[in-house]
Amino acid sequence: AKVRISYCPGCKWLLRSAYFAQELLTTFDGGELSEVALAPAASGTWTVEVDGEVVWDRKTDGGFPEAKVLKQRVRDAVAPS
Repeated sequence: AKVRISYCPGCKWLLRSAYFAQELLTTFDGGELSEVALAPAASGTWTVEVDGEVVWDRKTDGGFPEAKVLKQRVRDAVAPS
């Protein structure tokens, strides 16, 4: 699966995005993820997509996720039970 973290560069969210990318790559180290990309986006944007499907949106989900919550949403998208 391909993960894309889109973030607002003017909001200084690159480090937060890189942290979540590292968390996902460390957690899914069995080959579930083929790529985790960081993509500069429009002002105020912070979204996480798995294969084009949004699994977290800062605006609609009410802020930033805890790492555990984001990992569960990615797991649900990558390897649904």
